[in-house]
Amino acid sequence: MNPLPAAVLALFLVFFVLPALWLLLAATKTDHQLVHSNPLSFGSWQALRANWNALTAYQDDAVFLWLRNSALYSFLALVITLCVAIPAGYGLAMTEFKGRHTLLIATLVVMLMPNATLVVPLFLEVNAVHLIGSMWSIILPYAFYPFGVYLTYIYFSTALPKELLDAARLDGCSEFGVFRRVALPLAAPVVALVAFFSFVANWTNYFLPYVMLPESRQFPVQVGLGTLLNDVPQFNPTVGSLAVQRPELALATLLSITPVLIIFLFSQRFLVAGMLAGATKS
Repeated sequence: MNPLPAAVLALFLVFFVLPALWLLLAATKTDHQLVHSNPLSFGSWQALRANWNALTAYQDDAVFLWLRNSALYSFLALVITLCVAIPAGYGLAMTEFKGRHTLLIATLVVMLMPNATLVVPLFLEVNAVHLIGSMWSIILPYAFYPFGVYLTYIYFSTALPKELLDAARLDGCSEFGVFRRVALPLAAPVVALVAFFSFVANWTNYFLPYVMLPESRQFPVQVGLGTLLNDVPQFNPTVGSLAVQRPELALATLLSITPVLIIFLFSQRFLVAGMLAGATKS
Protein backbone atom coordinates (compact mmCIF):
# COMPACT_ATOMS: atom_id res chain seq x y z
CA MET A 1 0.00 0.00 0.00
CA ASN A 2 1.33 3.41 -0.98
CA PRO A 3 1.84 5.50 2.20
CA LEU A 4 2.07 8.80 0.28
CA PRO A 5 -1.70 9.61 0.20
CA ALA A 6 -1.96 8.98 3.94
CA ALA A 7 1.05 11.23 4.60
CA VAL A 8 -0.42 14.01 2.47
CA LEU A 9 -3.77 13.76 4.28
CA ALA A 10 -1.98 13.85 7.64
CA LEU A 11 -0.10 17.01 6.64
CA PHE A 12 -3.34 18.56 5.44
CA LEU A 13 -4.93 17.73 8.80
CA VAL A 14 -2.07 19.29 10.77
CA PHE A 15 -1.72 22.49 8.76
CA PHE A 16 -5.33 23.24 7.82
CA VAL A 17 -7.92 21.32 9.82
CA LEU A 18 -6.38 21.58 13.30
CA PRO A 19 -6.00 25.41 13.22
CA ALA A 20 -9.61 25.76 12.07
CA LEU A 21 -10.76 23.40 14.83
CA TRP A 22 -8.72 25.33 17.40
CA LEU A 23 -10.31 28.60 16.26
CA LEU A 24 -13.78 27.10 16.53
CA LEU A 25 -13.13 25.82 20.07
CA ALA A 26 -11.35 29.02 21.18
CA ALA A 27 -14.62 30.94 20.95
CA THR A 28 -16.13 28.67 23.63
CA LYS A 29 -13.51 29.44 26.30
CA THR A 30 -12.58 32.15 28.73
CA ASP A 31 -9.26 33.89 28.24
CA HIS A 32 -7.74 31.84 31.07
CA GLN A 33 -9.00 28.57 29.58
CA LEU A 34 -7.65 29.55 26.17
CA VAL A 35 -4.13 29.82 27.58
CA HIS A 36 -4.05 27.02 30.16
CA SER A 37 -6.50 24.32 29.03
CA ASN A 38 -6.13 21.69 26.31
CA PRO A 39 -5.99 23.58 22.97
CA LEU A 40 -8.53 21.20 21.40
CA SER A 41 -10.93 21.01 24.33
CA PHE A 42 -14.41 22.49 24.42
CA GLY A 43 -14.95 25.34 26.88
CA SER A 44 -18.58 25.90 27.81
CA TRP A 45 -21.77 27.30 26.36
CA GLN A 46 -21.76 29.91 29.13
CA ALA A 47 -18.34 31.18 28.02
CA LEU A 48 -19.51 31.25 24.38
CA ARG A 49 -22.57 33.28 25.38
CA ALA A 50 -20.43 35.68 27.42
CA ASN A 51 -18.00 36.13 24.52
CA TRP A 52 -20.91 36.78 22.17
CA ASN A 53 -22.41 39.40 24.49
CA ALA A 54 -19.06 41.13 24.94
CA LEU A 55 -18.36 41.12 21.20
CA THR A 56 -21.76 42.48 20.21
CA ALA A 57 -21.45 45.21 22.85
CA TYR A 58 -18.14 46.40 21.40
CA GLN A 59 -18.66 49.95 20.05
CA ASP A 60 -22.45 49.50 19.87
CA ASP A 61 -22.63 46.41 17.65
CA ALA A 62 -19.73 47.53 15.46
CA VAL A 63 -19.10 43.94 14.35
CA PHE A 64 -22.50 43.69 12.65
CA LEU A 65 -21.98 47.08 11.04
CA TRP A 66 -18.63 45.90 9.65
CA LEU A 67 -20.25 42.73 8.32
CA ARG A 68 -22.97 44.78 6.65
CA ASN A 69 -20.35 47.07 5.09
CA SER A 70 -18.42 44.07 3.76
CA ALA A 71 -21.58 42.62 2.24
CA LEU A 72 -22.50 45.95 0.64
CA TYR A 73 -19.04 46.57 -0.83
CA SER A 74 -18.56 42.99 -2.00
CA PHE A 75 -21.97 42.47 -3.63
CA LEU A 76 -22.11 45.84 -5.40
CA ALA A 77 -18.60 45.30 -6.74
CA LEU A 78 -19.55 41.76 -7.77
CA VAL A 79 -22.51 43.03 -9.82
CA ILE A 80 -20.27 45.50 -11.66
CA THR A 81 -17.61 42.83 -12.16
CA LEU A 82 -20.04 40.39 -13.78
CA CYS A 83 -21.56 43.10 -15.97
CA VAL A 84 -18.09 44.07 -17.24
CA ALA A 85 -15.85 40.98 -17.08
CA ILE A 86 -18.14 38.47 -18.82
CA PRO A 87 -18.89 40.62 -21.91
CA ALA A 88 -15.24 41.73 -22.04
CA GLY A 89 -14.01 38.15 -22.05
CA TYR A 90 -16.52 37.26 -24.75
CA GLY A 91 -15.49 40.23 -26.88
CA LEU A 92 -11.80 39.39 -26.58
CA ALA A 93 -12.44 35.77 -27.47
CA MET A 94 -14.82 36.26 -30.39
CA THR A 95 -13.66 39.39 -32.17
CA GLU A 96 -10.45 40.49 -33.86
CA PHE A 97 -9.43 44.12 -33.56
CA LYS A 98 -6.28 46.20 -33.51
CA GLY A 99 -4.53 46.07 -30.15
CA ARG A 100 -6.33 42.91 -29.01
CA HIS A 101 -3.10 41.02 -28.32
CA THR A 102 -1.65 43.98 -26.39
CA LEU A 103 -4.84 44.23 -24.33
CA LEU A 104 -4.66 40.53 -23.47
CA ILE A 105 -1.03 40.84 -22.38
CA ALA A 106 -1.85 43.89 -20.26
CA THR A 107 -4.75 42.02 -18.63
CA LEU A 108 -2.50 39.08 -17.83
CA VAL A 109 0.25 41.31 -16.39
CA VAL A 110 -2.16 43.22 -14.16
CA MET A 111 -3.76 39.95 -13.08
CA LEU A 112 -0.39 38.62 -11.90
CA MET A 113 0.54 41.76 -9.96
CA PRO A 114 0.03 41.61 -6.16
CA ASN A 115 -2.95 43.69 -5.05
CA ALA A 116 -0.83 45.65 -2.58
CA THR A 117 1.26 47.12 -5.41
CA LEU A 118 -1.85 48.77 -6.88
CA VAL A 119 -3.10 50.42 -3.69
CA VAL A 120 -0.98 53.60 -3.95
CA PRO A 121 -1.80 54.37 -7.62
CA LEU A 122 -5.46 53.56 -6.92
CA PHE A 123 -5.40 55.93 -3.96
CA LEU A 124 -4.01 58.72 -6.15
CA GLU A 125 -6.64 58.11 -8.83
CA VAL A 126 -9.54 57.97 -6.36
CA ASN A 127 -8.24 61.06 -4.57
CA ALA A 128 -8.08 62.93 -7.88
CA VAL A 129 -11.85 62.46 -8.33
CA HIS A 130 -12.55 63.27 -4.64
CA LEU A 131 -13.97 59.88 -3.67
CA ILE A 132 -11.70 59.13 -0.69
CA GLY A 133 -13.83 58.15 2.29
CA SER A 134 -16.87 57.14 0.22
CA MET A 135 -18.05 53.60 -0.44
CA TRP A 136 -17.21 54.05 -4.14
CA SER A 137 -13.52 54.33 -3.24
CA ILE A 138 -13.83 50.63 -2.35
CA ILE A 139 -16.46 49.37 -4.77
CA LEU A 140 -14.93 50.69 -7.99
CA PRO A 141 -11.42 49.26 -7.36
CA TYR A 142 -13.01 46.00 -6.20
CA ALA A 143 -14.95 45.83 -9.48
CA PHE A 144 -11.70 46.01 -11.46
CA TYR A 145 -11.10 42.27 -11.80
CA PRO A 146 -8.75 41.32 -14.67
CA PHE A 147 -8.66 37.68 -13.56
CA GLY A 148 -12.37 37.42 -14.35
CA VAL A 149 -11.81 38.89 -17.81
CA TYR A 150 -9.00 36.47 -18.58
CA LEU A 151 -10.87 33.48 -17.19
CA THR A 152 -13.93 34.19 -19.33
CA TYR A 153 -11.69 34.82 -22.34
CA ILE A 154 -10.13 31.36 -21.92
CA TYR A 155 -13.55 29.74 -21.54
CA PHE A 156 -15.18 31.42 -24.53
CA SER A 157 -12.18 30.81 -26.78
CA THR A 158 -11.74 27.11 -25.92
CA ALA A 159 -14.90 25.55 -24.44
CA LEU A 160 -17.75 27.28 -26.26
CA PRO A 161 -19.08 25.39 -29.33
CA LYS A 162 -18.55 27.78 -32.25
CA GLU A 163 -21.17 25.89 -34.29
CA LEU A 164 -23.96 27.03 -31.96
CA LEU A 165 -22.89 30.66 -32.29
CA ASP A 166 -22.71 30.41 -36.07
CA ALA A 167 -26.15 28.77 -36.20
CA ALA A 168 -27.62 31.60 -34.09
CA ARG A 169 -26.10 34.18 -36.42
CA LEU A 170 -27.53 32.40 -39.45
CA ASP A 171 -30.94 32.48 -37.78
CA GLY A 172 -30.72 36.28 -37.67
CA CYS A 173 -29.47 36.88 -34.11
CA SER A 174 -27.47 40.03 -33.56
CA GLU A 175 -24.08 39.68 -31.86
CA PHE A 176 -25.58 40.85 -28.57
CA GLY A 177 -28.42 38.35 -29.02
CA VAL A 178 -25.91 35.56 -29.63
CA PHE A 179 -24.10 36.51 -26.43
CA ARG A 180 -27.25 36.86 -24.31
CA ARG A 181 -29.25 33.89 -25.60
CA VAL A 182 -26.57 31.35 -26.48
CA ALA A 183 -23.13 32.13 -25.03
CA LEU A 184 -24.20 33.39 -21.61
CA PRO A 185 -26.40 30.40 -20.66
CA LEU A 186 -23.63 28.01 -21.69
CA ALA A 187 -21.12 30.04 -19.68
CA ALA A 188 -22.87 29.35 -16.34
CA PRO A 189 -19.81 27.47 -14.97
CA VAL A 190 -17.37 30.30 -15.66
CA VAL A 191 -19.85 32.92 -14.42
CA ALA A 192 -20.09 30.99 -11.15
CA LEU A 193 -16.30 30.79 -10.90
CA VAL A 194 -15.81 34.49 -11.56
CA ALA A 195 -18.53 35.38 -9.07
CA PHE A 196 -17.06 33.18 -6.35
CA PHE A 197 -13.45 34.28 -6.78
CA SER A 198 -14.45 37.93 -7.08
CA PHE A 199 -16.59 37.80 -3.94
CA VAL A 200 -13.87 36.08 -1.91
CA ALA A 201 -11.22 38.55 -3.12
CA ASN A 202 -13.47 41.49 -2.21
CA TRP A 203 -14.48 40.08 1.17
CA THR A 204 -10.93 39.29 2.28
CA ASN A 205 -9.30 42.50 1.01
CA TYR A 206 -7.71 44.38 3.90
CA PHE A 207 -5.15 46.87 2.65
CA LEU A 208 -7.32 48.82 0.18
CA PRO A 209 -10.18 49.72 2.58
CA TYR A 210 -7.64 50.36 5.34
CA VAL A 211 -6.09 53.07 3.16
CA MET A 212 -9.28 54.46 1.60
CA LEU A 213 -11.65 54.65 4.58
CA PRO A 214 -10.92 57.00 7.49
CA GLU A 215 -13.85 56.19 9.82
CA SER A 216 -14.45 53.05 11.86
CA ARG A 217 -18.14 52.92 10.93
CA GLN A 218 -17.16 52.60 7.26
CA PHE A 219 -14.79 49.67 7.79
CA PRO A 220 -15.43 46.25 6.30
CA VAL A 221 -15.04 43.32 8.65
CA GLN A 222 -11.40 42.61 7.74
CA VAL A 223 -10.30 46.09 8.80
CA GLY A 224 -12.60 45.80 11.80
CA LEU A 225 -10.74 42.67 12.89
CA GLY A 226 -7.56 44.75 12.85
CA THR A 227 -9.25 47.24 15.16
CA LEU A 228 -10.27 44.43 17.50
CA LEU A 229 -6.74 43.02 17.45
CA ASN A 230 -5.37 46.43 18.42
CA ASP A 231 -7.67 46.41 21.47
CA VAL A 232 -6.45 43.05 22.81
CA PRO A 233 -4.28 43.77 25.90
CA GLN A 234 -1.87 40.91 25.15
CA PHE A 235 -1.04 42.54 21.79
CA ASN A 236 -1.40 46.18 22.83
CA PRO A 237 -0.63 46.85 26.53
CA THR A 238 -1.77 50.49 26.22
CA VAL A 239 -5.39 49.60 25.46
CA GLY A 240 -7.94 51.40 27.61
CA SER A 241 -11.51 50.59 28.58
CA LEU A 242 -12.35 48.94 25.23
CA ALA A 243 -10.24 45.87 25.97
CA VAL A 244 -11.10 42.81 23.87
CA GLN A 245 -10.28 39.31 25.09
CA ARG A 246 -8.73 36.75 22.78
CA PRO A 247 -11.78 34.40 22.69
CA GLU A 248 -13.89 37.36 21.54
CA LEU A 249 -11.39 37.97 18.74
CA ALA A 250 -11.64 34.29 17.76
CA LEU A 251 -15.43 34.57 17.67
CA ALA A 252 -15.22 37.68 15.50
CA THR A 253 -12.92 35.82 13.11
CA LEU A 254 -15.46 32.99 12.86
CA LEU A 255 -18.19 35.51 12.06
CA SER A 256 -16.03 37.07 9.35
CA ILE A 257 -15.42 33.77 7.52
CA THR A 258 -18.97 32.41 7.81
CA PRO A 259 -20.38 34.33 4.79
CA VAL A 260 -17.50 33.12 2.61
CA LEU A 261 -18.16 29.54 3.72
CA ILE A 262 -21.87 29.87 2.93
CA ILE A 263 -21.15 31.36 -0.50
CA PHE A 264 -18.69 28.53 -1.18
CA LEU A 265 -21.22 25.84 -0.28
CA PHE A 266 -23.92 27.39 -2.46
CA SER A 267 -21.56 28.11 -5.35
CA GLN A 268 -20.63 24.43 -5.51
CA ARG A 269 -24.24 23.48 -6.16
CA PHE A 270 -24.77 26.15 -8.80
CA LEU A 271 -21.45 25.33 -10.46
CA VAL A 272 -22.37 21.65 -10.86
CA ALA A 273 -25.83 22.62 -12.14
CA GLY A 274 -24.26 25.03 -14.62
CA MET A 275 -21.88 22.38 -15.92
CA LEU A 276 -24.74 19.96 -16.52
CA ALA A 277 -26.93 22.61 -18.16
CA GLY A 278 -24.12 23.68 -20.48
CA ALA A 279 -23.21 20.18 -21.60
CA THR A 280 -23.62 19.48 -25.30
CA LYS A 281 -23.58 16.37 -27.44
CA SER A 282 -21.39 16.28 -30.51
